[in-house]
Amino acid sequence: MNDLAGLLSQDLCAIGDCAVATLANYDCPHRYAIPQSSTPLVYWYHENGREREETTGNRQVCRSGDVPQTIGKTNKIMDRKFSIAPMMDWTDRHCRVFHRQLTRRALLYTEMLTTGAIIHGDRERLLGFDACENPVALQLGGSDPSELAQAARIGEAFGYDEINLNVGCPSDRVKDGRFGACLMAEPELVARCVDAMKRAVAVPVTVKCRIGIDDQDPEVALDTLARAVVAAGCDALIVHARKAWLNGLSPKENRDIPPLDYERVYRLKRAMPDVPVIINGGIPGIDEAKAHLEHVDGVMLGRAAYQEPWRLLSVDSDIFGETAPHATMQDALEAMMPYIEAQLARGTRLHAITRHFVGAFHAVPGARAFRRHLAEQGVKPGAGLDVLRDAIARVGVRAPAEAAA
Repeated sequence: MNDLAGLLSQDLCAIGDCAVATLANYDCPHRYAIPQSSTPLVYWYHENGREREETTGNRQVCRSGDVPQTIGKTNKIMDRKFSIAPMMDWTDRHCRVFHRQLTRRALLYTEMLTTGAIIHGDRERLLGFDACENPVALQLGGSDPSELAQAARIGEAFGYDEINLNVGCPSDRVKDGRFGACLMAEPELVARCVDAMKRAVAVPVTVKCRIGIDDQDPEVALDTLARAVVAAGCDALIVHARKAWLNGLSPKENRDIPPLDYERVYRLKRAMPDVPVIINGGIPGIDEAKAHLEHVDGVMLGRAAYQEPWRLLSVDSDIFGETAPHATMQDALEAMMPYIEAQLARGTRLHAITRHFVGAFHAVPGARAFRRHLAEQGVKPGAGLDVLRDAIARVGVRAPAEAAA
């Protein structure tokens, strides 16, 4: 039923004349904004292993298989308290499935995808994802409102829960394409882009930005952009609390050298109390994330989440007060086995998946042997699940010549 709920929830994302909600025992993460209405609501759910139906009001219950063909849409209520940042070459579909074994509640993001790639490229390869990843957001790169609207519609049709516009990436390739952080200098254009996407889709549209670029005054630049996009309908702002220096620093340097200014993001939240503001940038762990939540609505973890994924095992308990999907990293990797087996059968190479596991273990005897085994054996043609199992078996048992990681 959970799998069914995950699949259905990609489509039943809103309310019309007959509101239909699919509920499972757990882990159907979507919550929807249900308008006040005299129209009854219909629920399908499991109770003690049996499927049941309930309704409110006096209208006849819709039977399974008789879902209304026309269902109006409204925005989902997204829980943005904790999310994992979109990261190029890192947060692909395999990474997201892995992260979902560690936290049921985090909002996940795709890598940035350009509008041109989505409109003209192999959409299934670029946009396809496993239902277990939900809630998951699609990040777009672009600056043409009509193309962004088209790409947003395509993303919504694939089942993404949110469309996010990248206004923060500082790479030269992005700048040359007139998207990413350089758009901080064109707040009115960004607002037109947001407006076009909002008109095109029913899922939330958000913006991820920096506090400014180059010689901009962050006090002026961030407020100007924020107010423009919020007026255009932006549902939330995700702010990397650093400037981006497009002239003089490389993309890698832009991730570390510009000083962090968390207080600037806090001031934005105080100035716009009704707008969800999520903070990003240099946050090393869950304790620090909890401290930021005293000032803003949500925290986005980037490199710490990817390079040290073991940190995510405590997200559901420490941030949401809920039980994690798996108690240990070994359990989470074991839960990945069916997915990996299915991907291998489709021709995916093992290393394409296990490369995301490199930081799975921390300060554990055998962690270095785990990494080395995956690095040496996982890249070989025909490598299968036995390689991963052998790597896991090395954790906690230190060979005489090996030191703990």
